[in-house]
Amino acid sequence: MKQIKPPFTKESALEKVQLAEDAWNSQNPQKVSMAYSIDSKWRNRNLFFKGREAIVAFLTRKWEKEKHYKLKKYLWCYTDNRISVRFIYEWYDEVKKEWYRTHGNEHWEFNEQGLMQVRDMSANDIKIKEHERIL
Repeated sequence: MKQIKPPFTKESALEKVQLAEDAWNSQNPQKVSMAYSIDSKWRNRNLFFKGREAIVAFLTRKWEKEKHYKLKKYLWCYTDNRISVRFIYEWYDEVKKEWYRTHGNEHWEFNEQGLMQVRDMSANDIKIKEHERIL
């Protein structure tokens, strides 16, 4: 995966966001984990964990539940080694037989090599009908 290193410009921040979106839409936990430092610290809603192994485990569980996953990320702001995004994604829960749209924000901090060392995410899930999907 291409590494874009800080300090970020508008163009490099936009590219970093697009690369993240593309990786997450691959639904490949190993591939996604390579964008994070070995000891990356995550907050995902009410979960706190650290390290690539934990990231892979989390993403594996996530995509086992969230079928037909499709994500769109939007650059919110950036600075030298930080980027904030807002995002939406849609997914289907096969157990409940329901569609959801998730809205949220992420704050990212990168090390000198361009790997994300901190990811802080907040999100809300909204139940939708299949015909209401936008992604």
